[in-house]
Amino acid sequence: MAQCITCGTELHPERAKKYNYCMARECQEKNAKGLTMMAIGMNKAAEELMILDERTQADLASGRYHDQRRGSFGTSASAAAPGTAVRDPEPASRAHRRPARRPAAPAPASRPWTDRQERLALLYNEQGLRPDEIAAKLGVSTYLATQIVLAARDRRRPNGPAVLRSDPRRRTRKPA
Repeated sequence: MAQCITCGTELHPERAKKYNYCMARECQEKNAKGLTMMAIGMNKAAEELMILDERTQADLASGRYHDQRRGSFGTSASAAAPGTAVRDPEPASRAHRRPARRPAAPAPASRPWTDRQERLALLYNEQGLRPDEIAAKLGVSTYLATQIVLAARDRRRPNGPAVLRSDPRRRTRKPA
């Protein structure tokens, strides 16, 4: 049976698996060690805290908890080799140059779905199915099913009030 290293009393077998001291106040004060906590992720809603041990330190060194959003903002000092100077990619003489003009209109995005999927998605939507149910029937993600329905609605919406007949390509105007 395991014994406390401070007072010599016998330890419960379950406690002996993890600790080598008993629950007496003197033994706790002498032997208990605090844990180093580290915040690895923070936002308005929650914080992710971890105990800083050897495994967590190795994960941090390997970049496991690296913020992916930081890769697109500015230059990274960690990209340079150790012992080398980090160069400013834009000298001060070019920093005051006017920004390039943006194109007038974005290029039309290609649709990652077929016409058949679009017609089915609209049909299922008109039947009252939810986007997740439509996605399951079409074999796509819920997000894509929602995008299909919204894009099809936008394309089908005429300039004025219209009545859709059995053939969705034929539209007739309501009498004014």
